[in-house]
Amino acid sequence: MRAVFALFMLLCSFTVAADDHARLYQSAGWPEQRDHFGEALKAAQQRYQSTLPPAVFQALVQNSNRRFEPAAMDQRAQSAFRTELADPQPALQFFESPLGRRIVAAETRATTRDQLAAHADGLPPIEADISRRLLIRHLAQALPVTEAGAEVSLALAGVAADSLSSMVPGLFGGDQTQMLVQSQRERLMQQIEADIDNTLMHVYRDLSDPELDEFATFAESPGGKAYYQAAVAALRAALAAQQSGQSIQPAQQGI
Repeated sequence: MRAVFALFMLLCSFTVAADDHARLYQSAGWPEQRDHFGEALKAAQQRYQSTLPPAVFQALVQNSNRRFEPAAMDQRAQSAFRTELADPQPALQFFESPLGRRIVAAETRATTRDQLAAHADGLPPIEADISRRLLIRHLAQALPVTEAGAEVSLALAGVAADSLSSMVPGLFGGDQTQMLVQSQRERLMQQIEADIDNTLMHVYRDLSDPELDEFATFAESPGGKAYYQAAVAALRAALAAQQSGQSIQPAQQGI
């Protein structure tokens, strides 16, 4: 009887943990950001329509829609969260707090289609006193914004290459492809990093200085570090970052 009770309690603990990860996924704004990525993907697809042959364009749309199917993205991201984030409670408590909800609202607002279109040519310089600039610099060092931004940009930029490689096996492949992808990732990170402070100043413009300080404190806490480390892994999983590299490997000839 004790063994049965112990097993029941263990199963209950797993259920609670799973629920906490799912709640965190919702509270931190992942579904909204996935929807916004879907809108950006459609815009990226359309940019190729007038420059690619119809068959190649159709392959691009089909392949990228398959890779970035919303339910599959959610499943991959949540699976990575459960694997990478042992204790979701600190992050869950933060993102369910009033400040956490304000942060998520600011982040999701910044990635809407209207906002991205309005600032397609870059953000205007934002003036701020030295105190706020120091807080923003502190936050920029604590958040993996550069890595996340590069992964999203790389995923959107890679849809054409993935489609071409599916039609012409071996067109891209091997170590040369991996070097090219890594080089592009590093270049994107440098571009994002060059303007990261101004970007964060814009995204979190409605937060007060004390709120920015509290945000940075969370991001640098053990629970915050664990969350953001898991978040990068979850983002890469959602975007199927490894799939792109695998899909452009040369075809194997016999085993």
